[in-house]
Amino acid sequence: MSTLNTLTIAAARDALRAREISSVELTEACLTAIDGAGALNAFVHRTPEIAHAQARAADARLAAGEAPSLCGIPLGIKDLFCTKGVASQAASNILKGFKPEYESTVTQNLWDAGAVMLGKLNMDEFAMGSSNETSCYGNVVNPWRRGDDTTPLTPGGSSGGSASAVAADLCLAATGTDTGGSIRQPAAFTGIVGIKPTYGRVSRWGVVAFASSLDQAGPMTKTVRDAAIMLGTMASHDAKDSTSADLAVPDFEAMLTGDIRGKKIGIPKEYRMEGMPAEIERLWADGAAMMREAGAEIVDISLPHTKYALPAYYVVAPAEASSNLARYDGVRYGHRAKLGAGDGITEMYEKTRAEGFGAEVQRRIMIGTYVLSAGFYDAYYNRARKVRALIKRDFEQVFATGIDAILTPATPSAAFGLGEMADASPVEMYLNDVFTVTVNLAGLPGIAVPTGYDAKGLPLALQLIGRPWGEGDLLNHAYVLERAAGFSGKPAKWW
Repeated sequence: MSTLNTLTIAAARDALRAREISSVELTEACLTAIDGAGALNAFVHRTPEIAHAQARAADARLAAGEAPSLCGIPLGIKDLFCTKGVASQAASNILKGFKPEYESTVTQNLWDAGAVMLGKLNMDEFAMGSSNETSCYGNVVNPWRRGDDTTPLTPGGSSGGSASAVAADLCLAATGTDTGGSIRQPAAFTGIVGIKPTYGRVSRWGVVAFASSLDQAGPMTKTVRDAAIMLGTMASHDAKDSTSADLAVPDFEAMLTGDIRGKKIGIPKEYRMEGMPAEIERLWADGAAMMREAGAEIVDISLPHTKYALPAYYVVAPAEASSNLARYDGVRYGHRAKLGAGDGITEMYEKTRAEGFGAEVQRRIMIGTYVLSAGFYDAYYNRARKVRALIKRDFEQVFATGIDAILTPATPSAAFGLGEMADASPVEMYLNDVFTVTVNLAGLPGIAVPTGYDAKGLPLALQLIGRPWGEGDLLNHAYVLERAAGFSGKPAKWW
């Protein structure tokens, strides 16, 4: 059986350019791996015909000597990205049967660069979740296990299908989206790399919206170098997205020098949460020591409004979701409920949404509608917006002192079992995002890098937060951390 699917983007690119392998062979290896990984439930819409056609076209480009870095590289695409003629459901029953007549800007950039689409990946419904348990397709399963324990674990969310697929070598990399940690948390739970770029670096056009002022797409990859390569292709200015930044996209890979001597790394005291597990505390201390040994200066910093981030996020995000999801009404596309005699337009809306939206999406729509309602707008939404401005100012003030990057844990724990949080309150589940939501509220770039293991052998990760538009420097810091940590773990194949 071929092991080509285990290659990194960088290794596959070099082998393709040297004509040692073909994109067709590489793609076939991934499709075979996907066929044998049904137990993970990561791929939900497979596109082998498209994959074969794109692979043949990529081989022709490679033969002609015209080969961008992603030419011939097989990828998985999160179900949140609209792909022309291919089911794009956002893992929701309300979009059942929806096949867009257009391509998202991100996926168009990837196809223009010669990348190959293997299919669409599972996720939390409308990207609302931290465990990939809210999908209409069912749960995604993490390929990692706690030693000999066969309890299925969460891959994190909402980009759980992307994380599981990359960790299990079903694809060489995948697209993800991050509204409050949905790239970085699942990357941490599965031992891969995930970067959320600066808000506006990557176009949101054609990506199903959750919370428009927070959503940002990014790559989920096996290494930091692969993240740099893929981000360079995904990022672009896009006139169709009014929040897209008209900035040149640097060669992120070329910026991976491995030299951070003289750089200042901030350690925020507010991230030392009460009850933080000792292994997370140790991982963080070890990461700081690695950066210090690489020549960086470790500086204690303060981000005083951090404690308000989670409540502010869970006001702003549901408010925007309430507005964005109002368009799903059964009129123009997607699911429409069967109506009884005498039912009018109001009944159609109510029944369609009750049938189409899952429980977590309904909960967040109701929270959002409540905080936007006339009597509560100022008490909740406006106050949360003010807190968000203070959180953003905290980061600005820290970076103004010369801090180059901020080092924090990525998650408060390793992956937990599917269903283990079923009896927990929604707030307990939301605490999974405690280290990541500040980055979205401030619009900053953040990256999760696997750096160790917990006592049961599950991967743990650290997060680096960078300056606005400083993805190149951030990736270089992550590259240093990755090399120092030497994480090379892979889940033992059981599926």
